[in-house]
Amino acid sequence: MIDPGHPRLSIVRQCELASISRSSFYRAPTAENEETLRLMRLIDEQFLETPWYGSRQMARHLRRNGWCIGRHRVRRLMTRMGLAPIYQHPKTSEPHPRHKVYPYLLRHLAIEEPNHVWCADVTYIPMRRGFLYLVAIMDWASRKVLAWRLSNTMDAEFCVAALEEAIARYGKPDIFNTDQGSQFTSFAFTNTLREAGIRISMDGRGRWMDNVFIERLWRSLKYECVFLNAFETGSEARTGIGHWIGYYNTDRPHSAFAGRTPDEVYARNGIEEKLAA
Repeated sequence: MIDPGHPRLSIVRQCELASISRSSFYRAPTAENEETLRLMRLIDEQFLETPWYGSRQMARHLRRNGWCIGRHRVRRLMTRMGLAPIYQHPKTSEPHPRHKVYPYLLRHLAIEEPNHVWCADVTYIPMRRGFLYLVAIMDWASRKVLAWRLSNTMDAEFCVAALEEAIARYGKPDIFNTDQGSQFTSFAFTNTLREAGIRISMDGRGRWMDNVFIERLWRSLKYECVFLNAFETGSEARTGIGHWIGYYNTDRPHSAFAGRTPDEVYARNGIEEKLAA
C-alpha cells in the first residue's frame, strides 16, 4: 500500500492519502496465530451483543461454546482490543495517569444543530490475518461521520490526523466530547482542540450512554461490512470501510431522522454549501 521508493510522493504524503498514521507504516504488526485471531473476533462479535460483559462473563460465554479459556487470557485480549464493559468503564482505553482529564460539558445540553457537538471513538477491526484500529469523528446531531483513520497501533497520532481532517473539511464544533482514553487525553489531541478554540468535554463514570450513537455506528459497520468481508490487507480494509462509510453518510436512512440520511440532516443549515463556496 505504501511505496517507500515512490518517485514523487513522500511516505508522509502516502500515509495521508491512505488514511493511516506514519507510526502504522513504520511499526511491524505483531503476528497472531489463527486461533487467537478467531478468538478475538468471537469476543468482538459477542461484545457487540452484550457490551456489559466483563472478562469473567465473556470467559463463561466462551466456555459454554466449547473454548477452554480462562478469565485472565480473556481480560488480556479484551484490553488489547480496547473493550471495556459499560457498567464498569465507559472508556475505550484507560486514561494516562499524567494526562489531564477535562470536565463533562453535555449534562442537560440540548444538541439539535450540526457542528454544535462532535464526538470520537476507537474500535477494533478484525481481519483475516490480523487486526487494525479505527477512529471516527462524528457530528452528534446528524450522526454524520466527518473523518476516520485506520492504524495498527493505539497511539494518538491517527486520532489527531482524523481530527485535523474533520476541522479542515467542516470547520469546527463548539464542543468536542470523548471518553477518557489515552488517545483523547493526550497532549497532541487536546492541544489540537485548544488551538482551534474548541471546548473539550470528557465522559465521566456513569456516562456510557453518551457514546451510544457511535457505538451503534460500530455495530452497523461490523455486521454490514467488516464481518462479511474478512479483509486480507489494510488496503482492502480501508477501501471496504471507506465505501461503507460513504453509503452510511449518503444513502443509509435513519429512523430517528424520519428516513433522512446523516448527510441530509447535516446539510440542512447549509454548512457544507458554505464550505464548498
